[in-house]
Amino acid sequence: MVNEFMLATPVALPVESGVTHVYRSVNLADAYAIRLPSSASNDPDVLARFIFSQQPSWIGTLLGLRDVLVAGFGLKTSRQLAVVAAGAKTSERVGIFKVYSTNETEIVLGEDDKHLDFRLSVLCSTDAAPDSGRQLTLSTVVHCHNLLGRVYILVIAPFHRMVVKASLRRAARVGWPRA
Repeated sequence: MVNEFMLATPVALPVESGVTHVYRSVNLADAYAIRLPSSASNDPDVLARFIFSQQPSWIGTLLGLRDVLVAGFGLKTSRQLAVVAAGAKTSERVGIFKVYSTNETEIVLGEDDKHLDFRLSVLCSTDAAPDSGRQLTLSTVVHCHNLLGRVYILVIAPFHRMVVKASLRRAARVGWPRA
């Protein structure tokens, strides 16, 4: 059963997010918000780690397919990034993603590669209306370096959006970590 805490809705990039103005030119920018129950953690690091550890299994299958398709182009694969993550300090990576910045309301993750750079933001905020509660916004911005990057982002953008929404819904369904 879907309830108000399981709806991941598209929103504008939050002006207070560290990813909103990170690149001069952006080839993809999107954000999805989901309501957080009052009992959920406020810690963006905890929430980011939870989201990426609770993803639906089909996302791993998609990443495996992506790895096969991009390896011939010399792009970083999720397997290569997992090896890097295994050797890194917990504070340096969340899953396969590098931590670029963190504060009490937001963690910015991402990766740079020869075809594109991207940043993900996990931002915890409180709506202006007192009865609206808190929300978590997952934002993505991508800057492409070349034609390969632009073609790549055109191909994966629909999958990216499905993955983000499914990841947020799955985390809500499993149950957010408590404060």
